Amino acid sequence: MTESGVSRRGRRRSRRRTRARIRRALLAGLVAGALLVAGAGWVGFRGWQARAHLLNAAGLARELSAQVVGGDFDRAQRTLAALQEQAGAARDATGDAGWWLGQRTPYAGDDLGAVRQIAVAIDDLARRAFPTLLRTDLATLLPTQGRLDVARLRAVSAELTAADAAVRQTRASLDAVPTENLVDQIRTALTDLRVQIDRLVGLTGAADKGAKVLPPLLGADGPRTYLLVSQNLAELRATGGMFGAYAVIRAENGRVRMEKQGTSAQIGRLKRPLSVDPEVRALWADLPGTYPADVNLTPHFPTAAKLYRDMYRRHAGGTVDGVLAVDPVVLSYLLQATGPVRVPGGTTLTGDRVVRTLLSDAYQKLDGGGQDAFFAASAAAVFDAFLTKNVNHRALLSAFDRSITERRILFWSARPEEQQTLGDSRLAGALPDKESAPSVGVYLNDGSGAKLGYYLRQSATLTVGNCVEDGRRELRLRFTLHSAAPKSGLSESVLGLGKAGDPYTARTLVSVYTPPGGAVLATRLDGQPTPVGSGVERRRQVVLANVEVRPGATRTLEVDLLTGRNSVGTPELRLTPTATPWTTQVVTATSCNQ
Repeated sequence: MTESGVSRRGRRRSRRRTRARIRRALLAGLVAGALLVAGAGWVGFRGWQARAHLLNAAGLARELSAQVVGGDFDRAQRTLAALQEQAGAARDATGDAGWWLGQRTPYAGDDLGAVRQIAVAIDDLARRAFPTLLRTDLATLLPTQGRLDVARLRAVSAELTAADAAVRQTRASLDAVPTENLVDQIRTALTDLRVQIDRLVGLTGAADKGAKVLPPLLGADGPRTYLLVSQNLAELRATGGMFGAYAVIRAENGRVRMEKQGTSAQIGRLKRPLSVDPEVRALWADLPGTYPADVNLTPHFPTAAKLYRDMYRRHAGGTVDGVLAVDPVVLSYLLQATGPVRVPGGTTLTGDRVVRTLLSDAYQKLDGGGQDAFFAASAAAVFDAFLTKNVNHRALLSAFDRSITERRILFWSARPEEQQTLGDSRLAGALPDKESAPSVGVYLNDGSGAKLGYYLRQSATLTVGNCVEDGRRELRLRFTLHSAAPKSGLSESVLGLGKAGDPYTARTLVSVYTPPGGAVLATRLDGQPTPVGSGVERRRQVVLANVEVRPGATRTLEVDLLTGRNSVGTPELRLTPTATPWTTQVVTATSCNQ
């Protein structure tokens, strides 16, 4: 064969390889181009080829969510029927023999299989979970004229359990889909769908648990008594704020009423401290067992709630069946549902100003005794409006969902079987010692003896690093704390004890908790190594750093960490709820087995 013939044959092979690469590129482009974006509602999802059906289903899911929460069940029935039609069509479009064969081809097979699973997941939810949620009139789960229908709650319990099981089964099937060889857009679509279904799991799980535990909690089997405590975010504690005003709540056969009120200051310092868990005592000495304001130096709410319950018992001579904690931000969400509420004495609370009213204005205008009385009266007024006014159900459900998601409503039951049902849910406020995906905790405790927490602005970035031996993963936390406090003009009530020296400098004790079984490698403040306290709580290594920030200044704390062994899943940040939202980011990386 001549040299020119060899050259021509080489060029033909080159052209064939080029055409093959082009075909693969076109296929990947078609897959990427067919992806869609669907946002709010119960489920967010992306699809391929069946995009028209999935896009329609996305819009219908958003409408269905709004209609169910808003109580428009006639329209919701029609919307559900249309959703089932579109989801079923998407499932059919990805279920024929050609698609089945395509799933077994190189290059695109994994992508086609993942899209099939997305379509199946949406169809399963539309037929197995959403109808149950639609049959459950959410309005019956809310108080009417001061009473909740506990019989109705018990009647829907079995259906809600089935819906929750269906959603969890769908989530498990998506977990089984490998992501290593997917094109980026489909991998992102699958990840987003898992996140959205996790939110739905949160909804159905909360509804299922609520239907199980609310009837006995609300006195269906006999009267119950609880402590309702307000977390004062102006003086930060790990679970939110210092326990300030409290009220005794009585529940009987679904009817709830507020009885006597008081403050932590009235309970006062215990001459004989309560017994504290050795791990907590190693971090905080006897403070949590001595002062009502310090029971929640630990982020584990069940510990704080038990201590406060026992302190109240010593003070008042009676016991309670549980502790419920809220903060002023919860009141702001509830006021958006109830509308403005007037407090005896002339002040009107509104959703857009109540946080400032309670955490800033009150300290500028009232003395210590007046502040406590105002806080108690404000909580009672909002509580009464929530129970008795004709509220907007959609706004009220949204308020509760947001508050629980942000860990601003916390509940602990003194009955072990009920507490076990709550498990590690956000409502329980528990710091888990085992978890499926690693979490890093950043918890704030005021060290100034002041009320400067209202002026703090905080952010956290968690970056996933290298894989190391024995299945551990490196993590880097970057936490910043900024003070928006003025340089002058604050009252003595705000400035308090001024333990940082300068009364306008906020001293914050920042506790960083590793994932269970993890470790701390290094800690730096503003780029320089800094001395820290250390300890262990619930299998998590803890470092405690003193961060002092002047008005207008920003401090940066960096902590290098390791996860526990064989850690999987996207890391999560667990944070102290504060008066203003955190700015957060988790920078992910490919899993160690890729």
